[in-house]
Amino acid sequence: MRRLNINMQYNFFERVYEAVKKVPAGKVSTYGDIARAIGAPRCARQVGWALHCNPQQGVIPCHRVIFSSGSVCTGFAFGGPEVQKALLEAEGVEVSDDFKIDLKKYRWEGD
Repeated sequence: MRRLNINMQYNFFERVYEAVKKVPAGKVSTYGDIARAIGAPRCARQVGWALHCNPQQGVIPCHRVIFSSGSVCTGFAFGGPEVQKALLEAEGVEVSDDFKIDLKKYRWEGD
């Protein structure tokens, strides 16, 4: 895999953060959805890394980004799956006991 120089990485991360900020409360998007939204459809893992490095927790709502299977992230960087579940439920998103979300009901794919 080709390594990004720091300017390309910064630009990618900023594009990820801007896309995630658009996901409304009460909705979720997947890592792949965000990658496609920023024009990098094969970069879902890199989206995950950008969110792991989220410089503005609470401003950039990374808790609204989940796996394409509908599962919350088991390694949610800001407190684990229980915290991600609680944040989503506080916004009205139903999360099952096994940390899954109905994507047909809650998925947001952009404007």
